[in-house]
Amino acid sequence: MPDTNLPFDPTRLKFGVGQPVPRQEDPKLLQGQGRYTDDLALPGQLYAHVVRSPYAHAVLNAVDVAAARAAPGVHAVITAADLAEYGDMTCAMPLKNADGSPLRTTRRPALAGDKLRFVGDPVAVVVAETKAQAKDAAELVELDVEILDAVTEASAAAAAPLLYDDIAENCVLDFAFGDSAKVSDAFASAAHVQKLSIRNSRIVVAAMEPRSAIGEYADGRYILHVGCQGVFGLRNQLADDVLKVPKDQVRVRTGNVGGSFGMKANAYPEYLPLLHAAKTLGRPVKWTDERSGSFMSDQHGRDHEVEAELALDTEGRFLAVRLTSFANMGAYLSTVAPLMGTGNFVKNVQSNYTLPLIEVRTRCMLTNTTPVSAYRGAGRPEGNYFMERLIEEAAQAMGKSSIAIRKLNHIKPDQFPYAAPSGSVYDGGDFSAILDEALKASDYAGFEARRAEAKARGKLRGIGIGNFLECTAPPAKEQGGIRFEKDGTVTIITGTLDYGQGHWSAFAQVLHQYLGVPFESVRLLQGDSDELVAGGGTGGSKSLMASGAAIIEASALVVEKGKLAASYVLESSVADIEFDAGRFTIAGTDRGIGIMELAAKLRESHSLPSEVPTSLDVQHVFDQAPMAYPNGCHVCELEIEPDTGHVKIVNYTSVNDFGVVVNPLLVAGQAHGGIVQGIGQILHEQVAYSEEGQLLSGSFMDYGLPRADDLPSFSLVSHPVPCTTNPLGAKGCGEAGCAGSLPAVMNALVDALRPLGVNHLDMPVTPEKLWRAIHAAG
Repeated sequence: MPDTNLPFDPTRLKFGVGQPVPRQEDPKLLQGQGRYTDDLALPGQLYAHVVRSPYAHAVLNAVDVAAARAAPGVHAVITAADLAEYGDMTCAMPLKNADGSPLRTTRRPALAGDKLRFVGDPVAVVVAETKAQAKDAAELVELDVEILDAVTEASAAAAAPLLYDDIAENCVLDFAFGDSAKVSDAFASAAHVQKLSIRNSRIVVAAMEPRSAIGEYADGRYILHVGCQGVFGLRNQLADDVLKVPKDQVRVRTGNVGGSFGMKANAYPEYLPLLHAAKTLGRPVKWTDERSGSFMSDQHGRDHEVEAELALDTEGRFLAVRLTSFANMGAYLSTVAPLMGTGNFVKNVQSNYTLPLIEVRTRCMLTNTTPVSAYRGAGRPEGNYFMERLIEEAAQAMGKSSIAIRKLNHIKPDQFPYAAPSGSVYDGGDFSAILDEALKASDYAGFEARRAEAKARGKLRGIGIGNFLECTAPPAKEQGGIRFEKDGTVTIITGTLDYGQGHWSAFAQVLHQYLGVPFESVRLLQGDSDELVAGGGTGGSKSLMASGAAIIEASALVVEKGKLAASYVLESSVADIEFDAGRFTIAGTDRGIGIMELAAKLRESHSLPSEVPTSLDVQHVFDQAPMAYPNGCHVCELEIEPDTGHVKIVNYTSVNDFGVVVNPLLVAGQAHGGIVQGIGQILHEQVAYSEEGQLLSGSFMDYGLPRADDLPSFSLVSHPVPCTTNPLGAKGCGEAGCAGSLPAVMNALVDALRPLGVNHLDMPVTPEKLWRAIHAAG
């Protein structure tokens, strides 16, 4: 392990760690110079259109493609029979059922061959000279089917027709965590038991950039141009599971990506037919989805039905929490689908509280709906949401202050490191102080006066608190290559991938901090699997912890090499060479050489002694570190118009502990985005299916997203407690906005309605739902 304790003071560097440096990615993107997958046009490329199932559940007897193959411009119509030599997509998560048996995974072919399992299931791919010709020919494909009954709700799936003959009751996993007997005893002895039935609604991800891909086959290699969250992992999945070829025969390339939030993390069925067609036809094949196809086929998020229970003693101390859930997997298991309602519920329902016992029992069920996968937070916001809703309702039932209950149960600074029953070990935090800071920043004490003023105007006003702590994904092995280029730039090579976060700027700040190279000279190479030897991709709020640590360790290796080289150039012993802020000097003198000049000298030298490095380049892989625990407190204040059910968020405050903050501007942007997505889920968003499994919310005409005029200005306060388990001290921030906003907004809504006798509503709380609740309460 290299020495990463380089003696730099962040405050003296304009572009160092902690400075609010504007995103360097933005000028290029704002000028329309970004390069997304659909921007690519390869010489001689053909175009593909996907034929999707219009049926939610049906036996597929035959696919008639004769007319489509004879249509003008068509080069091929690919069906399941053409792809028999390839592999299927599976979920290999090492999860076990309550009885110890393994997860019952599904095997998803690229194209349906025997059965149609949801509306949008790919059946055939038409390849033609033009996009219009491919789309026209797709209309000629005919399906011979026997319609079966469909099921869309996880709680009803056990009694529904089987999606797979070998998966009984449509249950892929009957998950159990915790000591059920001890939890039952705790509930039996409790002074109060709070119960809530909570629906965590299904979400369409709705990334700005629809999925798009181009398949190539050249020199015996498959090449896929695609927007994703990590080229290294996607390359491995395609090679190992789908194409069944050695990894060096597959290359994945990604340019700019217009959003993902978990949805573009893994392989999709469309990628194999494109690569197969490119190989068999000898020309690149391009496919770009339409928004209607995205609504049907992009993996959805959330979708849990939960019975949540909290046991408290007479003082309000937590004794145990129990979640009994149905998790909707959709028709096929995605790579991480079972994790959200199982392990991530376990790790995140604890939040920042002392909680002796946790029990989570979840049945992961198959339904005739679009597959579900990770969506910003992937079970982390949900766990916090369940706990915060339980706390609010328990406080009301017990006649206690919810703030006092939170503080009573907060993990105290002298309890760290804190071993949670979930298996997590929290390294540090300042939870009660953050809650107090949020209350002060939001003027919580003055709220009742504002409520009275709103009442005089005929409005219902409420305020809600959302304490949160989320367990990030543990950083995996991550590349931190550093390359000094001939043109005077320095390239960082990383296996994480920026799909909107601003990695280039943040990573450049870290490199500038630790090596002193000019900030404007730093470049980022991230989207080519051929350049990588490791890479965990971007997800789970771990990128800065993983890539930041990799860059720091790689920088230390550069310094070690630089001291050897500088000792030769400066004609001094290695022991006398010092390094500070981008310059190697002889101790006690003013003789030295800058790192960029030294790199150039090595590049230009043709006869160096064997002990002198020929460059300062390093290729380093950061091993890994434990997960981190970003936390904070959100306070939402809103008004409801009783006559219309319209909600206006009037104040929103967030105090956050993200550990060491590399770039406050980027962190604010991440927080804003997460908060807005939480607001969207609470107030606007819901995927709806008919009883027959038809998607009813299949366009933006039917599916609500928050807009700028739905949102207030956000007040953000930083209260950092540096993480002790990674070299940078960062905790991650990408998903935390959702974790705080879901409970804060819902608690504010319920607080506004509580005088009317309403103490719970399920998301989304649309104006119609609010209007009905208000008028039903009189």
